[in-house]
Amino acid sequence: MDRLTNTIRPYAWGSTTALAGLLGVEPTGEPEAEMWMGAHPGAPSRTERGPLDEVIDEDPRRELGPRTVDKFGPRLPFLLKILAAGAPLSVQVHPNREQAREGYEDEEARGIPLDAPHRNYKDANHKPELICALTPFDGLCGFRAPAEAAGLLDGLGVDSLKPYVDLLRAQPEDAALREVLTAVLTADRGEMAKTVAEAAAAAERLGGPYAPYADAARHFPGDPGVIAAMLLHHVRLKPGEALYLGAGVPHAYLNGMGVEIMANSDNVLRCGLTPKHVDVPELLRVVRFEAGEPGVLRPEASPDGEEVYETPIDEFRLSRFVLPGSDTRHDLTAETPQILLCTAGTVRVGDLSLTPGRSAFVPAGEKTGVSGSGTLFRATVVA
Repeated sequence: MDRLTNTIRPYAWGSTTALAGLLGVEPTGEPEAEMWMGAHPGAPSRTERGPLDEVIDEDPRRELGPRTVDKFGPRLPFLLKILAAGAPLSVQVHPNREQAREGYEDEEARGIPLDAPHRNYKDANHKPELICALTPFDGLCGFRAPAEAAGLLDGLGVDSLKPYVDLLRAQPEDAALREVLTAVLTADRGEMAKTVAEAAAAAERLGGPYAPYADAARHFPGDPGVIAAMLLHHVRLKPGEALYLGAGVPHAYLNGMGVEIMANSDNVLRCGLTPKHVDVPELLRVVRFEAGEPGVLRPEASPDGEEVYETPIDEFRLSRFVLPGSDTRHDLTAETPQILLCTAGTVRVGDLSLTPGRSAFVPAGEKTGVSGSGTLFRATVVA
């Protein structure tokens, strides 16, 4: 197996202390948003054999196993991260496979460079993802029922929000959510900035359920995404709880640290809370205008002590072991590739000792076991 050296991405929304605290190092004073573990070409993990993407490219069937290559192709199908949000991320959605393929082929045909700021599709893959909280973790996930969203907006007492309140109360669910999101994102930016400023002042004053949106407005004053965010459920995860985010579900992460795993894709359509490009027509093609409670996931324990976060897709499978410090050794040998990540204590993985924030890549079929005292996350695929 390979001990991994991983890249930390310094996005502006990152916490200045959380990742350093986990790793037990001095903070740099700069935002540290995500630590990537995997073979994504944007920031592949490094091993003693070379960058992990190059190691896999040299012999995919040995590193990933025949079943993984036959099902997903010669690349690691997932990307594992530790995400540390000190400020809100953009409200966003991800496409399904067909939408991603169509969007990618269209932008390729139109000759839009992959690094163009207005490019939506970096690849032809979908991007389902799972976030598991390591600390109390705040996020937005999925549409509220239109009547509930209308009540929240109406409670601000802002006259310019009344048309949206009326739409939410008068239309069927799909039409109401679609029309209001469209109206918010296509409104005159100057007028919308005034509405957001009034709404933010009211939210600051009222607090309670309005507090997350007041905080978002402090980071993104005048951004229409503040109103779009109020159409979504606010969720607070306890450590160990998770959210699965499928295609078309609008969401944003607001604050906290978690383990995130996703299909190996960069495809994001943004709704707001961002200075980046917002492609409203394409966004509306991808969003699923369906209200529903966000499903908070808790791990399901198996007899061998592995706690699995069940999801409906095969590109990734995330589980964890909470090890008590006995001499018990859990056999992790598998026919699929694995990334193992320690988040607490000291864990022995094969011949390696992992402490918080440290990780290892285990090629398919390599015999390995885990023991020690701490928490270990296990990322692999269903093949």
